[in-house]
Amino acid sequence: MSIGNNKGAVYTAAMIAVIVWGFSFIWENFLITRNIPIFTFIFERLLLAAIFMYAFAKISGKFQKIEKGDFKWFMLLAFSEPFIYFIGENFGIKYTGSPVMAAVIIATIPVVCIIIETFFLNISFSVWKTIGTFLTIAGIFMVVYKAGGMGVKNSYGIILLFMAVAGSVSYSFLVNKLSDRYNAITITMWQFIIGSVLFLPPFLLFGLKGLTPDYFTLPVQGTLLALAILCSCLCFALWVFIISKIGITSANVFSAIIPAVSAVVAYYLGQEELTILKVCGIALAIAGVILAQRQSSAVAGVDKS
Repeated sequence: MSIGNNKGAVYTAAMIAVIVWGFSFIWENFLITRNIPIFTFIFERLLLAAIFMYAFAKISGKFQKIEKGDFKWFMLLAFSEPFIYFIGENFGIKYTGSPVMAAVIIATIPVVCIIIETFFLNISFSVWKTIGTFLTIAGIFMVVYKAGGMGVKNSYGIILLFMAVAGSVSYSFLVNKLSDRYNAITITMWQFIIGSVLFLPPFLLFGLKGLTPDYFTLPVQGTLLALAILCSCLCFALWVFIISKIGITSANVFSAIIPAVSAVVAYYLGQEELTILKVCGIALAIAGVILAQRQSSAVAGVDKS
């Protein structure tokens, strides 16, 4: 049986993607705390990913040229993610100082997708979706809460993380549109090629100063390789494939696991302290995301969304 017909294989691919993405918040936070400029490591990450995916597409025979009428959609896809998403996610981590908070907010992507489906695609907003949405929002407030109020930088960070959510939601719907005509390797390859071009001007303006001796050390370059090969190439290719098979809503159920992975890893690496309030908030947000999609199978079956 091929992987395309094996639901177990699709779910395994989804679990691999969300676990590796759980580590990505920790790796990005490591680079940020080493004072590596964000536009420096984002550009290298995307450039490495683009080169790797191009070589893999050629060797595997999966390379596809973009049809003239679809170029605008690929540009919008790359602008949504990685451009908007990576800026929002990485600066969000920097200003909040919390990879776990970032992961929890990013995990609201499926709930936002459901809200958009309800208001723009005329899909009913069920009782479970309502309960799940409120639980998710409550969980987020528990995670972002700080005694004595939030600072300006922390508030900016949260806003930027929700900007990343908006970029990812747009990306998901565009992948859904393009996956009927292009394979996962092709979509991911062009996403990184165009994305690296979009990030070239910010890199030249703000990132060149980051090319210091510390930047070329093994810990930094090893982390960048992990982000480029595992988190970008592997996970994005898996995610495009998963969306094409089970749809946006069903695929996004798995993304609820990401903050739990990030929280555990951050705690054991000493990057973040987990209070009882944060743990309860993470659990509540995850439960909300899952409950909000309890009736999603019917939706996924009709439109691959």
